[in-house]
Amino acid sequence: MTNNDILRRLRFIFDFSDSQMMALFASGGFNASRELVSNWLKTDDKPDFKALRDVHLAIFLNGLINKKRGKREGEQPELEKKLNNNIIFRKLKIALDYKDEQILETMVLAGFPLSKHELSAFFRKPGHQNYRECQSQVLRNFLKGLQVKLRGAAVDVSETGA
Repeated sequence: MTNNDILRRLRFIFDFSDSQMMALFASGGFNASRELVSNWLKTDDKPDFKALRDVHLAIFLNGLINKKRGKREGEQPELEKKLNNNIIFRKLKIALDYKDEQILETMVLAGFPLSKHELSAFFRKPGHQNYRECQSQVLRNFLKGLQVKLRGAAVDVSETGA
């Protein structure tokens, strides 16, 4: 999954407007224009498409955490310059204040059950012996389950190719 795909899916799942998207970026520390957000949300076959860099997705996810959980007191967490699916998954878990059981239920909704041990491996530190890299399929199915949970079983237009 690309960063743009993730941003598009999150916008659909939470039904964010352009203004809300801009506010989330601002809450994360970056003032994104409506045009820039719009270009990030376009598919890569459109002429105005702009690739979303890791640092901007990290800003957006930090803004989502600030919106859902409240801004952290004192020093803000250091911004990641390079993201992977494990970090994205962790940031979504924090933003939604999900416990492992809630994530596992969400994965079942997507038709992609995981064991608690498989899930905990994604949230370990990279050097840990039980660390496991989160594949795009896992993140995609988590987002799909989240969509079913929050929006119902409606089909996402990004999945239909329309």
